[in-house]
Amino acid sequence: MTKTDVSGLSLLGQKTDLPAGPEEAVLERVPSGHQGTNFVVRFTAPEFTSLCPMTGQPDFAHIVIDYVPDEWLVESKSLKLFLHSFRNHGAFHEDCSIDIAKRLVDLLAPKWLRIGAYWYPRGGIPIDVFWQTGAPPEGVWLPDQGVQPYRGRG
Repeated sequence: MTKTDVSGLSLLGQKTDLPAGPEEAVLERVPSGHQGTNFVVRFTAPEFTSLCPMTGQPDFAHIVIDYVPDEWLVESKSLKLFLHSFRNHGAFHEDCSIDIAKRLVDLLAPKWLRIGAYWYPRGGIPIDVFWQTGAPPEGVWLPDQGVQPYRGRG
């Protein structure tokens, strides 16, 4: 049975304040106990929020992050705090979505990563943002992200 090395973590198991913004958020990683095995890790944030950089009004999204780890796994509490740090951050949908993905790629150097950011409409137009690092590794089971195109999502 694999035991994860948590010795380098600073957030897990501690009372932690919400970061003021994504720039201040600390993302942490732990070694993958299954290097050499291709598997998909999925994080779903169905209540992601950020602010419109022009009006300051809230924007809402359902975000799905899939990745195939290499040496590292993202520590989930740090990811949760990172995602929540966008709550008071003003940026366009596309910028939030791609910044999240690129920050994870920089931290983890995964074999593959994709983000599906399904933004709820403002001004009558939903904006969905999709990005991935390239083709997924051959033979990886990649489930559908399960978020339907906008039709009064729920």
